[in-house]
Amino acid sequence: MTKTIRLTAAQAMVRYVAAQMNGNGEQFIAGCWAIFGHGNVAGIGEALYHVQDNLPTYRGHNEQTMAHAAIAYAKQLGRKRAMMVTSSIGPGATNMVTAAALAHVNRLPVLLVPGDVFANRGPDPVLQQIEDFNDGTISVNDVFKPVSRYFDRITRPEQLLTALPRAFRTMTDPADCGPVTLAFCQDVQAEAYDYPESFFAPKVWTTRRIRPDLEELVALAEAIKDAQCPVIVAGGGVHYSGATDALRAFADAHNIPVTETQAGKSALAWDHPLNLGPIGVTGGTPANTVCAKADLVLGVGTRFQDFTTGSWGLFANPARRIACLNVAAYDAAKHDALPLLADAKVGLEALSEALGEHFAKTPVTGLKSDWFDKVDPLTDAPSDTHALPTDMQVVGAVQRAATDATVVMCAAGTMPGELHKLWKSARPMSYHMEYGFSCMGYEIAGAMGIKMAQPDRDVICFTGDGTYMMANAELATAAMMGIAFTVVVTDNRGYGCINRLQMATGGAEFNNLLDHSVHAQPSAIDFAAHAASMGATSVKVSSIAELEVALASRSDMQGPYVVVIDTDPYPSTPHGGTWWDVGVPQVSQRAKVIAARADYESKKTKQRAD
Repeated sequence: MTKTIRLTAAQAMVRYVAAQMNGNGEQFIAGCWAIFGHGNVAGIGEALYHVQDNLPTYRGHNEQTMAHAAIAYAKQLGRKRAMMVTSSIGPGATNMVTAAALAHVNRLPVLLVPGDVFANRGPDPVLQQIEDFNDGTISVNDVFKPVSRYFDRITRPEQLLTALPRAFRTMTDPADCGPVTLAFCQDVQAEAYDYPESFFAPKVWTTRRIRPDLEELVALAEAIKDAQCPVIVAGGGVHYSGATDALRAFADAHNIPVTETQAGKSALAWDHPLNLGPIGVTGGTPANTVCAKADLVLGVGTRFQDFTTGSWGLFANPARRIACLNVAAYDAAKHDALPLLADAKVGLEALSEALGEHFAKTPVTGLKSDWFDKVDPLTDAPSDTHALPTDMQVVGAVQRAATDATVVMCAAGTMPGELHKLWKSARPMSYHMEYGFSCMGYEIAGAMGIKMAQPDRDVICFTGDGTYMMANAELATAAMMGIAFTVVVTDNRGYGCINRLQMATGGAEFNNLLDHSVHAQPSAIDFAAHAASMGATSVKVSSIAELEVALASRSDMQGPYVVVIDTDPYPSTPHGGTWWDVGVPQVSQRAKVIAARADYESKKTKQRAD
């Protein structure tokens, strides 16, 4: 007879979650972020209380940023571990939808458990319930469906017996990895059921390594041998697979240059001879020059996002062919690519063996030295100490202060482009960029998540004033928990990146910089004082020299350390880059818009869908 244990559904869920292990013998779910409210406080809250020594619960200040911290934690650990996030029904749940979309785009695991309406519908409608006039089964949590890799609504306690294994299969599967949402009806959380004891036995979830199909392997090897100018595009999958050594060995053995997406940056050391650096819209001249000439573009662990491909205008060789080594069939076959469905590490190893002694002759000599001759001076300390510093000079100051333990991170605004072009990553996972969703508000919470994942790393977060204003509350969480990381706030008094895009497409400066927005008084936000009010150590500096002095003391800080510097909103790195498809109006009263439209139509002709 099967031995059972009587638990509430919420108690059963947290007991199961705590018993799931990764291949390294660690709990896969490292902890739970929670803001309690009606819909999760009585059921899930009570259950978490009893397991807090084994499955710690952390309290944040916003459901979206709690989830961002959890997602950054998983990303920095290469998807080997993840976190759970629970919220109340209603606005607490919908606050997490943006984070779910971020995790979905970036293929990152997170377990989201929002409270849901009563399954028995006794008190229907409950506080915060969204009512669909034509569908009684709809709740607000249905908005998670398009941004979840696996979605389930728990309306009976015994449904956990199938829902939870499916959830963990999704989060630990390299091809399907992404956010899981278990919408948990609040009355069901509190209902008891006799669960089999065996359900709670520790279970190990290992990372599956998909081996390449022989026919696909042979076809891709032959295509590489036939190519005159092959190039590799390294994406985030290289990191998640632990394939950085395999990539370096492959490039060295076959003399094929490597370019790096935002997610793939740091796959190779910046000074490796075959690392041509950043690709695409925020890319450098070396990578983009070779990619424009390449007749075979081999993506490894990339989804070929438009910033990587220059909206499919970058790969200009009429004879070019796209190939893709990817663990997900969806990505491997994009744009009629020659697919190699495989894990990045074992795929590169098998492909190298199939190539034998093949040695490509892609011309790269001189490209990198010419590039650094142009961009290195942009990051030097300014000779004119009276002018506002540029973002490039801020990058340079942080680069000079960085150590082997430094992880730089960012997500949106100006700095992703500048860092992609200018930052010199010396080791894998030293560059943490959320640029799949490019979500403003990820930065501060994400920096906290990175530090929780790897306490020995020196985490430096770049954020603009616009992003800081969107989501800064987890500074207070980090201060309370004593989590130390550095935040460099570049205050250009508005959305400088989008202002430049607006100008580049012929538009007038409008509603981006604060001075160009409706106002009765000029904005004068004291970011250092604000950060200090939440418990962070903070300082406002007025020059690059002062920034370097401030950065030198960051190791002495016991919690978050915020350094604020005013910057010029207009300059950006003038070198590198490529076209990005941003629709320009066909009709306008502005001559600059008409001119921008003509330029747009000219460049649009170079875009290839095949």
